[in-house]
Amino acid sequence: MPTPTQAARLMSKPQFRRVLIKISGEALMGEKSYGQDDTIINRICEDIKQVVDMGVQVCLVVGGGNIYRGMSAAARGMERSSADYMGMLATVLNALAVQNALERVGVDTRVLSAIHMMEVCEPYIRRRAIRHMERGRVIICAAGTGNPFFTTDTAAALRASELGCDALLMGKTVDGVYNADPKHDKAAKRYDALTYHDVLAQDLRVMDASAIALARDNNIPILVFSIHEPGEFARVIHGEGHYTIIKDTK
Repeated sequence: MPTPTQAARLMSKPQFRRVLIKISGEALMGEKSYGQDDTIINRICEDIKQVVDMGVQVCLVVGGGNIYRGMSAAARGMERSSADYMGMLATVLNALAVQNALERVGVDTRVLSAIHMMEVCEPYIRRRAIRHMERGRVIICAAGTGNPFFTTDTAAALRASELGCDALLMGKTVDGVYNADPKHDKAAKRYDALTYHDVLAQDLRVMDASAIALARDNNIPILVFSIHEPGEFARVIHGEGHYTIIKDTK
């Protein structure tokens, strides 16, 4: 049964019809130093269910940094393309874990991979992805863009653009964009709103510059919030809660 607050939110109109939420691999490992935290994944999936129950169409892009980091491996001397492909496979592992957790709470899902692996998940096909969302399914886009040298941030901006999403939400471990890491700098300044130009000019590292530029070119607002705050995804969808919004004008 939903709480009174959740029931009221279900009755009100969300500010977006279709959204893409990017969840980093680090967010899925909780306090662990490696791998997946089932408790965290289950709680995140409960939050996603709240949003789906509002009638919002949801697409996910998951990272793989909790399992494998292609950039780190490349820095250690591995050939960059091979390292990136290994990172893409790590995102498939996370996508399958999130799919399993979502289906346990009653959310119909499809994992769509940019790298074909038919025995495990469907290939990413734009029109099929849109059709799944129109039927109320959550789609989980795995394997990044399917190409090396592109991060899952860029994949998120690309999929949001392709699928006609109204917003790109970045589920982080902090509640917005800061000018420094708030975990290490108590004087870090938090921003409520920024422009795409602000992010690029100040090198705020919200996501890759190519991802910011792609969102800017397609006029997709980016909302950065804490995925570890229970219920925050639903609050952000309604314009509530704590988040930083990045768009053309403040």
